Amino acid sequence: MYRIPLRQILFQAHKQVMLQSEAFCVESFCYPQHIAALKISNSRGYIEILPFVGQMIWDVQFDDISLRMKNMFASPKPAKVIVDTYGCFAFHSGLLTAGCPSALDTHPLHGEFPCAQMDRAWLEITETQIRIISEYEYVQGFGYHYLARPSVSLTKNATAIEITMEVTNLSHHQAMPLIYMCHMNYAYVENGLMQQNIPNNAFCLRQSIPAHVKPTSEWQAFNEAILAGEIDSQTLNYPHCYDPEIVYFADNLTQYGDHLTFTLNNPANNVTFFTQFSTQEFPHATRWILNNPDQQVAAFVLPATARPEGYLAAEQTGTLQWLAPQQTQSFHVLTGIKE
Repeated sequence: MYRIPLRQILFQAHKQVMLQSEAFCVESFCYPQHIAALKISNSRGYIEILPFVGQMIWDVQFDDISLRMKNMFASPKPAKVIVDTYGCFAFHSGLLTAGCPSALDTHPLHGEFPCAQMDRAWLEITETQIRIISEYEYVQGFGYHYLARPSVSLTKNATAIEITMEVTNLSHHQAMPLIYMCHMNYAYVENGLMQQNIPNNAFCLRQSIPAHVKPTSEWQAFNEAILAGEIDSQTLNYPHCYDPEIVYFADNLTQYGDHLTFTLNNPANNVTFFTQFSTQEFPHATRWILNNPDQQVAAFVLPATARPEGYLAAEQTGTLQWLAPQQTQSFHVLTGIKE
C-alpha cells in the first residue's frame, strides 16, 4: 500500500493529475475561495471530495448517472453551518450534537462537524482501491476532546463507495456524548420505488415540525392522508406534495437483524440506488423527501445513532450515546448503484 499526504499546496485553480493507473485517476483542484477538492475516478465514474471541509462528498457519478440531489449551489462555499453550502452528496452530521435543534437546543443544525476544517488528510492506495482519510481534532478548555477520522473508499470497477467514520474520545477522565448520522442526499427519482428488508410500517411519519419547515394547508392535508394510510409511502408519485419536506423515522432497527439494505429504484431506466449498514452501529434511520424547483432529494435512508431531532430529544428518549474516556466507535456505510 502507498500513502500520499495531501497538502493545500497541491490544490490549484486548474485540475492537476496526481496519479494515474489502469484502474484509477486522481485529480486535485480548487473551487473558488480556495476550497480544495479531489476527484477520484475509476472505469465506471467518479467521486469528488472536499478533504479539508468536513470531508464532504461533494458529488458522485457512476455510469453517467448523478447520485446527488438537485440543489442551488454551483460550487461549495466557505461555511460554518451546513445550510450555507448545501450542495453535497453526503456529509457527516454530528458528533457532539446533531439533527434539527429544537427551540430549547443551542447547537447548530446537524452539529459542529459538517463544515469542520480538517487538520490533515491523505490517500491510501493499492492496485484495487483508493481510500481518502481526513482527521479532525476537536478540543476545548473545560470541554470535550475527540479525534474524528472520516474516510471514503472507491474500488476498481465499482459503482459504490464505502463511507466510514471513526471517533475517539481523547479525554482521560470524562465521557463524551455521541450522535452521528451519515447524511446522504440522493437524487429525487420520479415514480421511484423505495424498498428495504424491514417492514414498510417500520417507518413512521415525523410529527414534530422543525424551525426550517413552514407548513401549508396542502402539506398538512398530505400529512394527514399519510397518517390515515391513504398514501403509498414507498412510491415517489406525489411530486407536488413533498414541499415542505416529508420525513419518516424508523427506530430500534436491531429487531430486524444485523445488516440492512435499502434501495431506490428508477422505473424509467431500472437503475437502483442502494445503501447497506449494520444496525449495531446505526440503530435508527430517517427518510427525507423534498421536491421543488430549487431542491430535489430522495434520501431514502439516512442511518444514524438517533433521530435527527436535536440533542435534547436524544437525551430525553435515551438514544444519546456516550463514549468512555479513550474509547473509539466506528461506523461503516456501503452505498451507490446496485449492479
